[in-house]
Amino acid sequence: MHFCLVDRVLERTDDSIVTIKLVSGAEEYLQDHFPTFPVLPGVFMLEAMVQAARELLDPGGAAEVPMVLGRVRALKYGTFIKPGDTLRASVSIQKRLEDGVVELKGEAQRVAPDADVGAEHPIACSGKLTMRPVRVSTPAESA
Repeated sequence: MHFCLVDRVLERTDDSIVTIKLVSGAEEYLQDHFPTFPVLPGVFMLEAMVQAARELLDPGGAAEVPMVLGRVRALKYGTFIKPGDTLRASVSIQKRLEDGVVELKGEAQRVAPDADVGAEHPIACSGKLTMRPVRVSTPAESA
């Protein structure tokens, strides 16, 4: 099953991107997490940052070799994301390595439906991501 956690790109430069995901109570993964207190699972907050990073590195997904998550460091969780909230993911490139690996910094914020424009938003998740080109082995390499 594939989950799309980028509804829209708000801002984009060569080195950074800001995306949003509108979290609806109708989303399948909220039904069991948790039945009396539905919240977006932490791994989905991380995945939203990964998908934002992928969109930054390969707009439209046209690359011959897709980028995948290689490593996560300093991952921290803050506030919950509830149905009706918006998850705002900001990702910026920190370093590009020769082998195609890219180190990034990500932050996901909770934007409540009643939040004032220009207000500070609480951090839901933050961390350092390492994205790398997918490694595909041929049958001869596997033997």
